[in-house]
Amino acid sequence: MTVRDGRDDLGTTVTAFMSVSVDPPMVAVAVDAEAYLSEVLHRQDRWAATVLAARQRPLAGRFAAQGRPSARLLIANEPHHRGPLSDALIVDGGLTALECRTRQRVPAGDHVLFLADVPAIDYVSAGGEPLVRVNRRYL
Repeated sequence: MTVRDGRDDLGTTVTAFMSVSVDPPMVAVAVDAEAYLSEVLHRQDRWAATVLAARQRPLAGRFAAQGRPSARLLIANEPHHRGPLSDALIVDGGLTALECRTRQRVPAGDHVLFLADVPAIDYVSAGGEPLVRVNRRYL
């Protein structure tokens, strides 16, 4: 997921992301409550999530690394664009990309659940295997 915060772009690989509702379209993402990204998502309502394809595993690794630089640097060599509604960076070539608007924030242990409307689906790609992480391993 990515979010634009002023002049900088932040992003991370999330492993707790799910559909909440079809009508209206809603998703939820869990973010570590102590993470800087959580702080940013408390003041910035619009963000984007790209569901990566299995072939994009190295990209997920870059976004999961500790001390990672700006999201712009992480995807500098990857095809990408800015979402027209969120202004967040969206990686091309995934399975789908969603532009989201946070509706509710729910503290949940050491994480915060960000429940969000999906006002726009940036793209949906036909075919391809999703990148799935189970028990701290990519399948």
